[in-house]
Amino acid sequence: MAEIDTDICVIGAGSGGLSVAAAAALMGAPTVLIEADKMGGDCLNMGCVPSKSLLAAAHAAQAMRESARFGVNGSMLGIDFSKVHDHVQDVIAAIAPNDSVERFEGLGVRVIEAHGRFTAPDRVEAGGTVIRARRFVVATGSRAAVPPIPGLDGTPYMTNETVFDQTTAPEHLIIIGGGPVGVELAQAHRRLGSEVTLIEMFTLLGSDDPELVDVVRNRLRAEGVKIQEGVSISGVERQGNRIVVTTESHAVDGSHLLVAAGRVPTVDDLGLDDGHIEHSPKGIAVDARLRTSNRRVFAVGDVTGPPMLTHAANLQAGIVIRNALFRLPAKLDTSAMPWVTYSDPELAQVGMSEAAARAAGRDFRVLRWPFAENDRARAERATEGLVKAIVTPRGAILGAGIVGRAAGELIQPWALAIGAGLKISAMAEMTVAYPTLGEVNKRAASTFYVPKLTGGRVRKLVKFLSWFG
Repeated sequence: MAEIDTDICVIGAGSGGLSVAAAAALMGAPTVLIEADKMGGDCLNMGCVPSKSLLAAAHAAQAMRESARFGVNGSMLGIDFSKVHDHVQDVIAAIAPNDSVERFEGLGVRVIEAHGRFTAPDRVEAGGTVIRARRFVVATGSRAAVPPIPGLDGTPYMTNETVFDQTTAPEHLIIIGGGPVGVELAQAHRRLGSEVTLIEMFTLLGSDDPELVDVVRNRLRAEGVKIQEGVSISGVERQGNRIVVTTESHAVDGSHLLVAAGRVPTVDDLGLDDGHIEHSPKGIAVDARLRTSNRRVFAVGDVTGPPMLTHAANLQAGIVIRNALFRLPAKLDTSAMPWVTYSDPELAQVGMSEAAARAAGRDFRVLRWPFAENDRARAERATEGLVKAIVTPRGAILGAGIVGRAAGELIQPWALAIGAGLKISAMAEMTVAYPTLGEVNKRAASTFYVPKLTGGRVRKLVKFLSWFG
């Protein structure tokens, strides 16, 4: 059996693993990267990239439907779902070279296309090769969670790992799960011609601010998505070429079923016990420096549990590089980590929500500004939504949420402000180009000063100063 001695050995070529491997190789550390499946992981092949590509097609269809608002005749709408599928696959193919074996080998990374597992605390075996390394990084990601619903194991269903393979639009798509994936794919398929029923056991987008979620919920319903919340599913079965989902009170009959009930870390068959790495079904346990119970092993990305975000994995990769290569005690801080649901309108948040601030016992004010009061939003007829900021009485920014056009872009200044410790004055005093949607951030921040500027003391001061001409 062949043996390799190296500085860094990464298991998993998703976003986090690729970031670690690329950085380590570019900085001169001998690096081995192990991947048994597709380079690029879930994000490129089954997650972020294909879902946003599908949403882009859905947005185009919806723009045609709504074009009459601008005096443009969009009545000749036609959707070829097979070409939508080709568009999705083309985008994946265009990005894939950035994550390819050839690119990483060109960077100096030794890529082993095989399954890797620990056989001892200081070694991993993959494809008939034993790898010894000074530091290991586990970045094996996550997979779609499958809830224990009676009959599901005998019923054909899709997850995010298979839904993008469809070349024909489902007649009636039933979606189990009302998180970001369920919401995005519900709207996309509805706009591309499918009837859609979304079933959620609790509430739609339960991790987000309810006030902001209401805007998304209302838009989905207006477009014809049937949403059932607070509903428990008692069983699923196939009846001929139909799929029936039975709840406590009724049954839903559809042509296709999509399970979007969250994700679970991939910790199976990695030899974690042999590697002396503490883990559970919730993921690999890590400290603030992303070290596992085996101090020569780090873990990044979804395999460590929430937040399961591509940009979180990339942030974690930077922490690992500083610790593993430079021996710096860098620690993970997610207080300025934004997250986005790419529905239309988009929903984005960073920092504390109103509910979180209240639960933490913080003294705070809520600042709001509606898109309906933004000139660019009016020009584009995109007036749904608002900015909502959570701020202390002294102007420290605790968090912000935005629902509306381009919310995922508009949340970035708030993430910067929170990460840099800037106060609300920085946002309020920022010069913003007119007319842009970005003005909503400045206007929301400026409301912090309205009570002070319109109070009795200011009025008296202005009147006093007027006496001097």
